[in-house]
Amino acid sequence: MSAVKTSHLPNEDLQASKLFDVSHVVAVVTGGGTGIGLMIAQTLQSNGAKVYITGRRQEALDAVVKQYSNGPGSLHALPGDITKKEECVRLADEVAKQESGGVHLLVNNAGIARDDHTKFSAAGKPDTKSAESISQHMLKSEVDDWQETFLTNITAQFFMSAAFLPLLSKGRDVTPGYTSSIVNVTSISGLMKGSSNGQFAYASSKAGFIHLTRMLASTLAETKVRVNQIAPGIFPSEMTTGESDETQKSELSSEIGNPAGRGGGDADMAATILYLVGKGGLFLNNQLLHPDGGQMLIVPAAI
Repeated sequence: MSAVKTSHLPNEDLQASKLFDVSHVVAVVTGGGTGIGLMIAQTLQSNGAKVYITGRRQEALDAVVKQYSNGPGSLHALPGDITKKEECVRLADEVAKQESGGVHLLVNNAGIARDDHTKFSAAGKPDTKSAESISQHMLKSEVDDWQETFLTNITAQFFMSAAFLPLLSKGRDVTPGYTSSIVNVTSISGLMKGSSNGQFAYASSKAGFIHLTRMLASTLAETKVRVNQIAPGIFPSEMTTGESDETQKSELSSEIGNPAGRGGGDADMAATILYLVGKGGLFLNNQLLHPDGGQMLIVPAAI
């Protein structure tokens, strides 16, 4: 077997503009109308990518396209409900009609939290020394909330990955020197050993999504479609703040108790996605990045 030669590059090929170039990328970002999904979509289009953003709310998607699709890339609204298997297939078919060369990136970002009956900020915190108190608190949770959370946060991501896999493979084939990828947006809630302040269903679903991502990376290894994940700490979104403003952005108003002393921002997420998606990240597969301001340094976590 002949040895594989080490790649030695000239200085200009080691510049950030080359390593993190995504101007050739066609991407699909679920939940791209608000929060982290919008941060990712905005970053990609600002660096020249063509980005399809999906979501249930046409008006939110249209607002994002109007506000942020100002080049050098472009944003395109692709409304749909990814909790339905047939919708995942339809979305892939719609993109296939527009992109004969396939796509290079699928960002599975859409997610929900339905723990209003048990999260401490809404329902109070039980006496952690009392089995009766903990039991009563946990029984406030509703089966429907668990089912809806897992449907959106895990099942939908599985079917989106399956539906778009042929397009990702095609994008890889027509782009020499590049491999397509799936980037799943999970959460440090799926890594921390606590209840995420009473969000039992949400944290459990994200733990499941983290493992699904690892299974996808293993399953797709021989297809040369890479699978990585971002497990963010606290970032402004409708999930963490409850609302978006007229620009579809959210603001964190409370102090964040992590070593960084703040929540994540647009630039933090931008740097993370460009690292994974740019040519400088082609050696990354089955990786988990957790931009969290050091949060997992100060809480029990399974990492």
